[in-house]
This record gives sequence, C-alpha cells and structure tokens, in this order.
Amino acid sequence: LSVLGTVSCTLFLAVNGLYSASDDVIELTPTNFNKEVIQSESLWLVEFYAPWCGHCQRLTPEWKKAATALKGVVKVGAVDADKHQSLGGQYGVRGFPTIKIFGANKNKAEDYQGGRTSDAIVDAALSALRSLVKDRLSGRSGGYSSGKQSRESGGGDKKDVIELTDDSFDKNVINSDDVWMVEFYAPWCGHCKNLEPEWAAAATEVKEQTKGKVKLAAVDATVNQMLASRYGIRGFPTIKIFQKGEDPVDYDGGRTRSDIISRALDLFSDNAPPPELLEIISEDVLKSTCDAHQLCIISVLPHILDTGASGRNSYLDVMLKMAEKYKKKMWGWLWTEAGAQSDLESSLGIGGFGYPAMAAVNARKMKFALLKGSFSEQGINEFLRELSVGRGSTAPVAGGAFPKINSVEPWDGKDGELPVEDDIDLSDVDLDDWDKDEL
Repeated sequence: LSVLGTVSCTLFLAVNGLYSASDDVIELTPTNFNKEVIQSESLWLVEFYAPWCGHCQRLTPEWKKAATALKGVVKVGAVDADKHQSLGGQYGVRGFPTIKIFGANKNKAEDYQGGRTSDAIVDAALSALRSLVKDRLSGRSGGYSSGKQSRESGGGDKKDVIELTDDSFDKNVINSDDVWMVEFYAPWCGHCKNLEPEWAAAATEVKEQTKGKVKLAAVDATVNQMLASRYGIRGFPTIKIFQKGEDPVDYDGGRTRSDIISRALDLFSDNAPPPELLEIISEDVLKSTCDAHQLCIISVLPHILDTGASGRNSYLDVMLKMAEKYKKKMWGWLWTEAGAQSDLESSLGIGGFGYPAMAAVNARKMKFALLKGSFSEQGINEFLRELSVGRGSTAPVAGGAFPKINSVEPWDGKDGELPVEDDIDLSDVDLDDWDKDEL
C-alpha cells in the first residue's frame, strides 16, 4: 500500500503497513522474528520501516522487486518499526528505512549502506551470500542454528541474570525503583532449561537497551521455598513482573529472547521519564527535535509581561503533563514566547494573536494541525488524541519548510521587566511657540 500522491486531510494516515501477504516480502513481528530470522540458516535482508516515511514508500516497489528476484535464494523481510518499536529498538534503529543483513551470526547483523534500487539490493544480497558460502567452505563458520553460536561466544551466558534468594529478594526487588522480571525455576525442569539461554541473552540486551532500568533475575524455587510460597509458585518456569508500589503480575508472553526483550522495552517505556520540553532558542533546537520525531508539538506562550513567571510555569506544567501522558508516542515537545519567532508563527498560521497557541507539526510532510480548543489538559488531550488516531484537519507549512529561526537568550525563569525608557529633557521646549493650527 503506497500513500504517495494520496490527498488527505489527516496529519498522518493510519496505514496497516507497506506490504501484504501477496508480496514476496515476509512481514516480520516480535512474535515471529526469532523463529523466522534468528533461528534460520538462511541469509536475511530485513527492512525496518515506518508507513508514514516517504523514503520507505519510495523504497517499497524496489524492495518487492528484489524479494521476488531473490525468492528461494535469500529471504527478504520487513518490520513495521513504528508499530513494533521494541523490535526496532532491539536492533538500534534510529531512522527509516534501516536495512540490516542477518548472515551466519544472526546476533551480529550488518547495516546495508548500498543504493535503494532493486539491482543494488540484489547485488548486495548475492555478495553477502557468496561470503557466507565461502566461509562455510573454508570451515570458518558452520552456520547459525538456534542461538548456539551466541552462547559459545558469551552473548548468551548468564552474567546479566541476577540470582536472587529468600535473603536478598526484598532489599533488591521490593524497594527498587527499577522494573524487575523474575523467573522462578527448578533445576530439573526441562522447560526451564530451554528458557535459560533465551533469558540470559535477553538479560544482556535489556540491560544495555534500558541502561539497567529493567532487570532480569532468577530464583531457584526448590531452594528458596519461602519466596515460592509467598508468590504462589505452582509450576515452572513462572515469570513475574515487579514494579515499585504495585502488586506483581504474571508474564504470559512468549519464551523467546525476542518476546522477552519486547515486553521489557514496553515496561521500560511505561516507566521512562517524559520527553524533554525545550525552548526554541536556536534553529538547531527546532530542527533536531522535529527531524528526530514523527510529530513535534510546538506551543507559543504569551509574552512574559502578560503572564509573569507563575503564569508561564502553569502553561509549561500543562505541556509537561501531556508529554508524560503521550510519552509512548515518542513525540518532540517545544515552546517559544510570542513574538520571539514571528516567522515560525506565521508559517504555522498562529502569528500575532490568540496566545497561548499550539501546533503539531509533521516535519517530513511539512504539514501541521492547530489546537482549536482550550490550552488546558482537557483541550490539549482531545487535540492530541485525535492526532494519535489519524484524525484532525491539517495545512501545509507556509513555504514548504521551516522559516529562519532567531537565536534568542533562554528564559531565565523570572518575571519580565519593562524596558527602561530614555529620559527626554523637555525643559527647552516652549510649547507656546507651537503653531496650534498644525496640531
């Protein structure tokens, strides 16, 4: 499904993806990625895309053509990384489209840096395939199967799984600000042995991706029977999720490292701090924020002399609450003072009146939507909720690009001061000499 050339009054279309079951491109998700790609002996080319990304839409016909040409030779897949952000995050996807080659060692995917034509893609695939076959021939690699290679190289050892006991559990888990995923196991349990390498590999990846904010742990329930009794452990393995101030909940997802990592990253984003709210003090702040996010939410607040510090802070507090509420959308959040960026205001149809104002900008399409309701939690929530489901009228940014942004001093957090007027000496002016007819 291509959205190029489609006329729409929505900021971004709720498309289901760029590929369908009739294509030779294999649609990959957190549910099937481990089985299809990681445990496969085949060479894979995988595109990580977002349906709203113009470059991805242009790549689609070439990717399909390459997949058809390589059918039965090299597997060609695609991940909607906007929908499956945890899977994109797992492979360090920062922009779209990102293409990765999964060869002999599936834990060390290579970035594809070639051209975006079907010819270039096919050439790269065949080149990678030739290298893989030559390596096998020379005995340098026996191929990759079911994660064995990563465990032998240390990628799946248990160094990042935290072993917990009756004595250490409470001080580590219950009073922790971090999120804990805890596996209760029995050494004789076959399912536990099957889970062990997946749990270990996931622990390493999750530790890296969340900077240690989500921890994977294990409890030998046959030894630590006090814990097993407290949490009603009846079968093995049982996995429970512990978050500060909440009752533990059962993890009932898949048992592959991909499934475990996906859930851990979701837990991380649920508990992550809200995005930064930045003042537009330079062109770099605007461009870097809006280019890095699907939408950037820009507020134009009244002049400091109209609100004082307390009034301005109340507006900023509303924005921060909304940034927290919608943090999983991974939008950028910006603000500026009325008049400080008048060209930007004009390009967004705000200029000169009606402050505070808010616009949501899609920098890739250079389209924006304006807040029509009140600048309040309720009004902004309704505005953003409509956008998040693909509704809301939009207009093109005037000129098709952001205007020149002025470099300004950041707000010092204080009430504003009126500019000091120059004193004018009127003592020498004789008002009686003025020609009254000219007044």
